[in-house]
Amino acid sequence: MGRADFVYGFHPARELLRHTPQVVLEVLVAARPGKRRAEIEELCRKHGVPLKRLGQKQLEELAAGAAHNGFVVRRSASQTGTKAPPRDSELVVLVEDIQDPRNLGALIRVCEGVGAAKLLIRDRGSAPLTAAAIKTSAGAVEWLPVERVVNSGQEIEIHKKQGFWVYGAAADGAPPWDLDLTGPVMLCLGGEESGLRQRTRSLCDGVIGLPMRGQVESLNLATAASAILYEVVRQRLGATGLAR
Repeated sequence: MGRADFVYGFHPARELLRHTPQVVLEVLVAARPGKRRAEIEELCRKHGVPLKRLGQKQLEELAAGAAHNGFVVRRSASQTGTKAPPRDSELVVLVEDIQDPRNLGALIRVCEGVGAAKLLIRDRGSAPLTAAAIKTSAGAVEWLPVERVVNSGQEIEIHKKQGFWVYGAAADGAPPWDLDLTGPVMLCLGGEESGLRQRTRSLCDGVIGLPMRGQVESLNLATAASAILYEVVRQRLGATGLAR
């Protein structure tokens, strides 16, 4: 396996595990205990990443001279060597408090299918990218940039400054086909239990909802996201004349 498949050092290892754990295949750490190793071990447990303890000599041989500080990450070659197809840079999805890993995997599959630029996941309170989530994504996680973030509000403000219109998904929102979703759009989704956080909703420019004509009150999170996002796609493929 080529050197490009490895990342060395505590801080790079921690950042990969914090923000893009789906690309981490395995973490190799020095046998000696310590606070840093405990932090890496906890992140590996959280995201279901295999961890192996090696002797110092073994790590030195593996690093081949690179400064590793007792930490080596083996990451997915597809993330380093495969050229991804172009994505819609003006479509971003943010989700918070999603609890079910399979629901998360289904959402990743939807976001990749519509060509979204990336999926941002509020780290605290959200399900980890476990094997179940990755399996449910049906390979989409290999192509869609997925990043775990600390602060939803901060991400919303950043995208607003970049010209994005930010919409939250909620039952009392306007139908997506009544809105102009052809420009830079960020769609914010809440968790299965309580929906959007109040702070997140207050930062949105508008709220999108889906009319429910049956007996159930709402749709599964990934299903609702699919309906909204494919209306975004429909509009971008040629529909005009709508007003914000």
